Amino acid sequence: MTSSPVLEHALLRVRPGEGEAFEAAMADALPLIRRQTGLLGVSVTRCVEAPETYLLLVTWRTLEDHETGFRGSADYEQWRALLHHFYEPFPTVTHFAVVDRGGLLGGSLPELA
Repeated sequence: MTSSPVLEHALLRVRPGEGEAFEAAMADALPLIRRQTGLLGVSVTRCVEAPETYLLLVTWRTLEDHETGFRGSADYEQWRALLHHFYEPFPTVTHFAVVDRGGLLGGSLPELA
């Protein structure tokens, strides 16, 4: 485990025809993650070329804030209930060490609608 800031990356592939419902559910789910200890920023964007694909980027103070904190919380159980049934296939979540501190950490991740 690492103690430096990390960027969580997940490509979310939503079942065809369910994009609108997914976006509404994501709007309900985002407050759950935004109140987590260690959250530095979150954004969700839709792919222009493949509109069923979304990119979730979350910057955490530490990997533990995500893996133990959020994933071990009641808020995560609500997150799962709201969102996980939309995915096909289920996404792989990866974490990246933040190298350019002037980018993601100097500002914050954009809050995109």
